[in-house]
Amino acid sequence: MLRDLLPLLYFYSMEKPFISWSDFEKIDIRTGTILEAYDFPEARKPAYKLKIDFGPLGTRMSSAQITDRYTKSDLIGKQIIAVINFPPKQIGPFMSECLVLGVVPGRGGVSLLRPDHPLPNGLPIT
Repeated sequence: MLRDLLPLLYFYSMEKPFISWSDFEKIDIRTGTILEAYDFPEARKPAYKLKIDFGPLGTRMSSAQITDRYTKSDLIGKQIIAVINFPPKQIGPFMSECLVLGVVPGRGGVSLLRPDHPLPNGLPIT
């Protein structure tokens, strides 16, 4: 049992270096709602392609490795939190335009970060 937990303990004990407040302020984190979810068979690790509505900021596409915990139908209409000011990233034949945020528990797949009640899309996270 303890042997199984050692990799997780190591993962959780890794602390990243401090960043400045001005570094944090550069990150644009917003609320959005998943409109569509598609299989992404070309991805190296199982993933979905997501179309996300960010309200007045428009829609963006993202690739998310969340197939262990969510089905495509689970995702439609679900509000999420995402970073929207990374440059677009080519992932195989797909261009990802934002980074959907989630918690990595070590087992069971990524758990999405979400508002705990409905909010307008495109609101900034501070």
